[in-house]
Amino acid sequence: MQAIRVLLVDDQPMIRTGFRLILEAEPDITVVGEASDGVTAVESARALRPDIVLMDIRMPNMDGVEATRRIAETGSPSRIVILTTFDLDAHVVDALRAGASGFLVKDGPADSLVDAIRTVAAGDAVLSPRVTHRLLDRFAHLAAPDTPDVPSRLDALTGRELDVLRALTRGLSNAEIALELGVGETTVKTHIAHILEKYGLRDRVQAVILAYDSGLVVPRGIR
Repeated sequence: MQAIRVLLVDDQPMIRTGFRLILEAEPDITVVGEASDGVTAVESARALRPDIVLMDIRMPNMDGVEATRRIAETGSPSRIVILTTFDLDAHVVDALRAGASGFLVKDGPADSLVDAIRTVAAGDAVLSPRVTHRLLDRFAHLAAPDTPDVPSRLDALTGRELDVLRALTRGLSNAEIALELGVGETTVKTHIAHILEKYGLRDRVQAVILAYDSGLVVPRGIR
């Protein structure tokens, strides 16, 4: 089995060293490079083509959100997980819209970092529970109170695809969606793939952003 190749991006050497020790203790993960700012991160991602970029947000020269945006805009196959001590709303939304496939806070347990890398490398996306709540709160403020049941922006989706998209916004797994809709898990995966393809999305987190941006789902109250 080929190891998951990771690029570490953080302006603090001790943080990078700590992440390296955690990740290289895993038999299926290898660290292929390090960067201390966003400019170097973009260059390293282009040169090394890692599977995963662990990206800090607050760095000199170029922050992690802009670096994420530039890497994503190149069509790079590298998938980006944001790591930060600042789980602020603007950072969550901006990083995900820039193309990040995950967002974790640095004070989380080591095994959550390893699990996140494996999940994102497999093509899925991750958010820490604390960040997920903040993201939903953010959209609770941004979403319009009166929106159509099916916004025109989502006309390309079938009824079943809309059902799957609504389920994704609730954080359900493929297995849970399959059970709720009475279909097979493979069928759910197919619907998700169609949603991503129709709107040029990278993963299910981007699909959730689409659902809230379009007004398909409006959170009620503050969580």
